[in-house]
Amino acid sequence: MRILLLLTLLSSSLLRHLVADSAPAPGNVGGAEYPRIDSNRSVTFRFKAPEAKMVRLRGGAGLVKDALDFYRGENGVWTLTTPPAVPGFHYYWFEVDGVIVNDSASYSYFGWGREGSGIEVPEAGEDFYTIREVPHGAVRSHWYPSKITGKWRRAYVYTPPDYDQSLTMRYPVLYLQHGAGENERGWVEQGRAGFILDNLIAAGRAVPMILVVDTGYAAFTNATASTNRSAATAAFPDVMLQELIPSIEANFRTKTGREHRAMAGLSMGSAQTLNVTLRNLDQFAWIGAMSGPPRQGFEVATAYEGVFRDATAFNQRVKLLWLGAGTAEQQIHANTLAMHEALDRAGIKNVFYSSPGTDHEWQTWRRSLDDFAPRLFRER
Repeated sequence: MRILLLLTLLSSSLLRHLVADSAPAPGNVGGAEYPRIDSNRSVTFRFKAPEAKMVRLRGGAGLVKDALDFYRGENGVWTLTTPPAVPGFHYYWFEVDGVIVNDSASYSYFGWGREGSGIEVPEAGEDFYTIREVPHGAVRSHWYPSKITGKWRRAYVYTPPDYDQSLTMRYPVLYLQHGAGENERGWVEQGRAGFILDNLIAAGRAVPMILVVDTGYAAFTNATASTNRSAATAAFPDVMLQELIPSIEANFRTKTGREHRAMAGLSMGSAQTLNVTLRNLDQFAWIGAMSGPPRQGFEVATAYEGVFRDATAFNQRVKLLWLGAGTAEQQIHANTLAMHEALDRAGIKNVFYSSPGTDHEWQTWRRSLDDFAPRLFRER
């Protein structure tokens, strides 16, 4: 009995210490106390499931590399504390007796091809992607009809802080694409692109610009229902060039012409960016590929229909070719570096950016945008 009492007291003392040294995650719903983030960036989750036999945590590599098991406490409350997490945003979900369940205490985000829970682990000393007391732009929903897909499509459009005051001003445009399993919400919600641009513009580090984020999924009207990614995205280049850009330029005060148009993307969006821009240099002068250049077999002379064969001509036309990856996404980082070095040897001007310690997750891409955007729309 004494041992049981002692263990109970020790457990209560430890719990009070953990709570005192932690805080609710920024993305918790309402006043939810859990998940909680410890000062060392470990995360404690709680989930009530009295009838469950097993509860596991799964999610992004920066939070949980392999599934972690919860332990069952009193009244069917399951608890788990992770090892210290990598800073940034991470998708996560619970697996309850083999069934995927979202955390009702967390807001939901679209990723991994579905709505899921997400957690923001703060990075000490970094606030480039957080809201600050600076002038803020606006994020608008722009709906446009697509004859190519036979559907209405939605793009999110960020306009810079002075857009509604400086009514004669026109702005260059950055088209920014998400990755596989995500949609146009990703860069706005998980990526915090609007706050990143607000902060860069306020600091004088970036030219005021319009940002357009559309979904990379676009199938032709005659396509049959398919889970094949190539069919699901096959119409995107046509939609981008024939519908999205004209719609943006007709409805927003944009500067037109390739010198005022940039495109970038992450992962799947990186591949889409390279495929669209390098085959249409008459439309784009600024190019960014985050975590997703060709993964193997890249040959400078033959890639993208030979666009790199004439280095002098390419360098005269393209004002920026930017490549980046996180060091923890090891194979992608290695392939991106290899592409950069191959281009260097061929005399193609390009920039390589490496995000230290981050994986194939949003902190890599937030940092990438923070490095890429200040380089845009400036004379070299």
